[in-house]
Amino acid sequence: MLERIINPRLRRLYEYWCERRGDRRFPSRGDIDPLDLAFILGNLILIDVIEGDPPGFFIRLHGTNLVTRAGYELTGKMLNELPIGDFRQLAMETFARVAQSGEPFCGSGDRVLDERPAQFETLILPLSNDGVRVNMLLAGLIYADEREPG
Repeated sequence: MLERIINPRLRRLYEYWCERRGDRRFPSRGDIDPLDLAFILGNLILIDVIEGDPPGFFIRLHGTNLVTRAGYELTGKMLNELPIGDFRQLAMETFARVAQSGEPFCGSGDRVLDERPAQFETLILPLSNDGVRVNMLLAGLIYADEREPG
């Protein structure tokens, strides 16, 4: 997986996730310390997985950089409230795939923001309170034209 991740902050997030899970399949939400994620905090989305067929997704945190860039806030909302239909559908399908398979996902794509195409890379990581069922997702999303901190 690591070799497929291009953005250095997403690579660092994946390494952190691996470190926090240790020899388990998944880390839990309690294993993740937001202070450790200062390097990417504004680009994170924390999602509760709501069991069902299909599953639902509650956005617990929508990072400030993403809110500013997209022009809408999803914190405290269901994913189906995302105002852009095709992007909402893509997110729902990808989140469902990670929740059901338990496998991290790395991908890239394009979307239109401010009437201009914007390329992005995303990393979606499963979390589990019981070590079996994925009950949360930790997603990082970084646009190609974003400056790296530092």
